[in-house]
Amino acid sequence: MICYRLVCILAVTVLSFGSCPLLRAGKGAALPIIPQPLQVRVDEGEFELGPGSEVCCSLGLLAEAEYLAARLRTATGYPLPVRQLQVEGALGAPGKNILLLSDPALDLGDEGYRLTVSGTRALIEAGKPAGAFYGVQTLLQLFPPEVMSCKTAGGVRWAAPAVRVEDRPRFRWRAYLLDEGRWFKGMETVKRMLDQMAQHKMNVFHWHLTDDQGWRIQIRRYPKLTGIGSRRKDTQVGGWGSEARMGKPHSGFYTREQIKEIVDYAEARHIYIVPEVEMPGHASAAIAAYPELGAAGREIEVPVIFGKMYDTFNVADEKVYTFLENVLEEVMELFPFEVVHLGGDEVRFDHWLASPQVRAFMEKEGLSGPAQLQLSFTNRMSWFLESRGRRMMGWNEILGDDLHGFIKGAGGRELKDEAGGRSLAGNAIVHFWKGSLELAERAAREGHDIVNSLHSSTYLDYDYQSIPLQKAYEFEPVPAGLDEESARHVLGSGCQMWGEWIPTEETLEYQTFPRLSAYAEVGWTAVENKDFGRFMQRIGTQLKRWEVQNITYGPTAP
Repeated sequence: MICYRLVCILAVTVLSFGSCPLLRAGKGAALPIIPQPLQVRVDEGEFELGPGSEVCCSLGLLAEAEYLAARLRTATGYPLPVRQLQVEGALGAPGKNILLLSDPALDLGDEGYRLTVSGTRALIEAGKPAGAFYGVQTLLQLFPPEVMSCKTAGGVRWAAPAVRVEDRPRFRWRAYLLDEGRWFKGMETVKRMLDQMAQHKMNVFHWHLTDDQGWRIQIRRYPKLTGIGSRRKDTQVGGWGSEARMGKPHSGFYTREQIKEIVDYAEARHIYIVPEVEMPGHASAAIAAYPELGAAGREIEVPVIFGKMYDTFNVADEKVYTFLENVLEEVMELFPFEVVHLGGDEVRFDHWLASPQVRAFMEKEGLSGPAQLQLSFTNRMSWFLESRGRRMMGWNEILGDDLHGFIKGAGGRELKDEAGGRSLAGNAIVHFWKGSLELAERAAREGHDIVNSLHSSTYLDYDYQSIPLQKAYEFEPVPAGLDEESARHVLGSGCQMWGEWIPTEETLEYQTFPRLSAYAEVGWTAVENKDFGRFMQRIGTQLKRWEVQNITYGPTAP
């Protein structure tokens, strides 16, 4: 089972192998394993799976053993029964078998594992089920690429080289964001992406479920959110500012039952889902459903164009807080992970400043401007989540920096000056995406946990000229200016698949792969083991795995 307490996944692991004789990256670097393990030793010989092989496991690793056996059965056609060992530490019956064993004494953290492949068996040892699962992924990558086939692959010799691997991740937050607010993709696409995340040892699925152009999550108390907010009449095509339209409507949302199914699917792959429900900006779809929630109080339609939309929640109205808290209560029923992402980016302050009610509220509360108003709103929502045992996450606008010139454009002072005296709730996680790295460094020094997703290095909707594979690979989540203590607040990184111009699954895959492999290595692999040249030696086998899975991928040129 996944541990949902944040402390279990967010601390950067600092462990030591002592005098372990394994080699760091060098000798085993040509093995087609992505992300590159911490330590590898290649031995003589190989392990060959056969029709009589079986998968044996400790009592607590049955789910991981079944996952492995199911994948191998599909590809090989072998029966591969799963047998639980009744005595901890037993090695099972003689024969060329695969063993998954619990070893609480293994000093590799919750996600670390040891893999030993010899001529007689393949042995995965781990302290926790997540570690065993990642050992399974490494073992699968040692077999021929056809191991990922969705049907029995004929004429394949199912052999893996003899190796010894000890491995653990560098960061405990290794995320992939899928934006479905702009384009609804559906359950099968989501599951397909979760499978790819699992194969790459990524553990946080950041699910962007609401935006101006669509509301994609069923909320029982507010049926118009999906009845109206999930549908738009048309869609802009041709890029930012284009007058061209697709000429047909777009709609879609997930029922509660579908979300529960996806959450269970992710949990079986040791992936936490962080839902994102945008507020107080990017709220047009919700306001189209319930116009009384907007600062203008006017009726609007779900936008058919992309960009920074005008309409914003009226945070001066108590009924807006009631609405948002009710929505979040239902969101928390569906998503058991501790973190809930509330967006907070690109809020149109001119919408607030045009509202007499909002201006009167700011005066009553002693708020000098919209920067203080957003901080007040953000902290209230953060405290609400904290009262429910959860933790808020938001894009780095929640710190009060004018990243977009909205205050200047409205004739006001700069946000950093105007925020005067108010600060972000300490429990909130800052998701850094835009601005100088000095802003991320400041947040970490002030004690905020951060996830670094700098847009110029991690946005998958950017073309390959803007972010080629090598640039993605060389992204460093820890800003160079941080001291060791502040660097501990960098929880990890994420790569973002924003959806404005990504209408099809084919374009989604093309933009995501092969860069997902690079970002997986950013999050998992120790700095001293990263080497783009060796990565390129391994990516060729990964391309074959994607071809077996019928996945489209983009260019691999640096």
